[in-house]
Amino acid sequence: MAVAASTESMPLARVPQTRSLSPVRAWIYSLAALVVLMVAVGGATRLTGSGLSITEWRPVTGAIPPLSEQAWLVEFEKYRQISQYELVNKGMTLSEFKFIYGWEWGHRQLGRLIGLVFFLPLVWFWARGVIKGRLALTLLGIGALGGLQGAIGWIMVASGLEPGMTAVAPIKLALHLTVASIILACLVWVAAGLKDRSDEAPEVSTGLAPRILMGLILFQIALGGLVAGSKAGLTYNTWPLMDGALVPSASALFSVSPWIENFVDNVVLVQFNHRLVAYAIVAFAIWHAWTTRRRASGSKAASRATVMAGLTLAQMVLGIVTLLLVVPLWAGLAHQVFAMAVLAMAAVHARVSVA
Repeated sequence: MAVAASTESMPLARVPQTRSLSPVRAWIYSLAALVVLMVAVGGATRLTGSGLSITEWRPVTGAIPPLSEQAWLVEFEKYRQISQYELVNKGMTLSEFKFIYGWEWGHRQLGRLIGLVFFLPLVWFWARGVIKGRLALTLLGIGALGGLQGAIGWIMVASGLEPGMTAVAPIKLALHLTVASIILACLVWVAAGLKDRSDEAPEVSTGLAPRILMGLILFQIALGGLVAGSKAGLTYNTWPLMDGALVPSASALFSVSPWIENFVDNVVLVQFNHRLVAYAIVAFAIWHAWTTRRRASGSKAASRATVMAGLTLAQMVLGIVTLLLVVPLWAGLAHQVFAMAVLAMAAVHARVSVA
């Protein structure tokens, strides 16, 4: 009798703790939304050519933009000393400079806001004992990753300020985007794990497929960063053929020496790899949905797997449209932001699925 009573009381004992974590869950999802917004603003900054407009890294004093005409002229003069101005934007007016400066300043300001929205509630929840132990350490790890992301952002910008450079290094842009995506996936993973599912039907086993799918999507986002950084999307704007063939010639795919640099610096191979992995992700997601529906039709796992198949297919179609239209601003941003939505859903699916 005592054992039975103890067993029956266990779900009730978890309810107060789960309810106390509901504000934490909402806070983490708010952070995830801010990260998506950060990625969107970062994409707009890149697509408008604004990323090198601020030539110094001032984490504190840089929060205040130029407030006078003289201050604007000082900032403009700093920009006119770099290669991007000399080789791309020579003759730019002060008002045009203010436009690109605004995008980069907004991107950095949003980063400062995310830092505040992360650490202030973290300290408050921790002080009240709402979060502790493993959850607290996990959140601290995500915070450290966010700090590292800020440093990576400046390293990326600094690569574009070197003499002769007119844009940031593609591999550093890809790293910056990938770390942002990892932060988003971590936030969604943690938040999804805080939901009380004691009243829901047990999850059916889906194996490692959801986690493999999430890993593939992260890898594809990294490849997308290389495409964006090398401007490979502005070339070979046909589909399904690429340079008149389904598979470009080996001489085109590996024209750079040493061969390893083709994976970063050769726009043919960079774009081709992005295409191939897109096909692989869609095929894998459809297979995962089909097998899950066969095993447990009507289950939540089957529904999520079906949604993932639809999302990955929609993202591939959006990518093709973006390529065919030669990357207009709206399409490039939509493709980048939708990738974050696909990743977030993949993280939820992987977190709540039973391996």
